[in-house]
Amino acid sequence: MLRCTILGPPVSSNEESCTPGYTRPALGVALKRGLMNRCPVCGEGRVFRGFLKLVPACSHCGTELGRLRPDDAAPYAVILITGHVLLPPVFWIERVYQPPMWLHMALWLPLFAIVCTLMLRPVKGALVGLFCRLGITGNEQAPNLYPTPPG
Repeated sequence: MLRCTILGPPVSSNEESCTPGYTRPALGVALKRGLMNRCPVCGEGRVFRGFLKLVPACSHCGTELGRLRPDDAAPYAVILITGHVLLPPVFWIERVYQPPMWLHMALWLPLFAIVCTLMLRPVKGALVGLFCRLGITGNEQAPNLYPTPPG
């Protein structure tokens, strides 16, 4: 028996669930739902209320997404991914064509800025899905979203 206290009064359940009627999502499902700006638990509610501001709780299932703290992980992951995707063409073009530096700056800086900005929200959503699956909140007073580790 699990005793869940995430949402209001404690709920007893035989499943690995802290939102009545919903079980902890599989890792791939949680990542995909977060990537698509959907609640990682139910797949219905939204993750963001602004560009990067998390909703306090899912409007559909009530999971407290606002307790999850992806903070600096999303920009770090975006920079890592973008660098690995865009730097090889930068080096290849420099090696083969040797364009002037102003052309590099005029082309690559805006491209990097646009790609990073477009990737930031989906990557943060996926990290919210990952943290939701793992139950990591980043809060010392209430460190776990779920009372038991994922299994």
